[in-house]
Amino acid sequence: MNSSPRITLILGGARSGKSRHAEALALERFARPLYIATAANTDAEMADRIGRHRARRGARWTTREEPLDLAGALLNAEPACDGAVIECLTTWLANVLCTEDDAAYERRRDALLDALRVSTRPAILIANEVGLGIVPATELGRRFRDLAGWLNQDVARLADTVLFIAAGLPLTLKGAPSAERTTP
Repeated sequence: MNSSPRITLILGGARSGKSRHAEALALERFARPLYIATAANTDAEMADRIGRHRARRGARWTTREEPLDLAGALLNAEPACDGAVIECLTTWLANVLCTEDDAAYERRRDALLDALRVSTRPAILIANEVGLGIVPATELGRRFRDLAGWLNQDVARLADTVLFIAAGLPLTLKGAPSAERTTP
């Protein structure tokens, strides 16, 4: 496909259009895109949501569900896939915080950042920008918000391109705007 950034981070709020934008970029960039999904199928609503996402992507995509080991999913991905979309870092963070301890999160975060540094597979990562709202009322909520913000900063430092999506419209925060004109 065409020349493109190796790491792209797409940030935005809930229902901002992040996923559709990431998928459109992936279809422009990759002949065989890999979708690394972090959401766990925990209830009927989530199963329906996952089903709609899979149907929307279609047969060109390979999907791998990985709620915890993003580094392993990226480094050991299907060889036929020439680029990956990781959706989403924020869900992944929640998974880790709810199932493991702080030390495990730090190890997993460091492993993901290392994987992004060494992988030759281009990646588009999606994350929520949760720090734009109210201050959470609980300690866990504030910790989650802080960790999500710091994780987004860590990935943004590694990324060639960082986009912020609002109302389905991309705003380039880092990188060349001309390379990211896709509007689904």
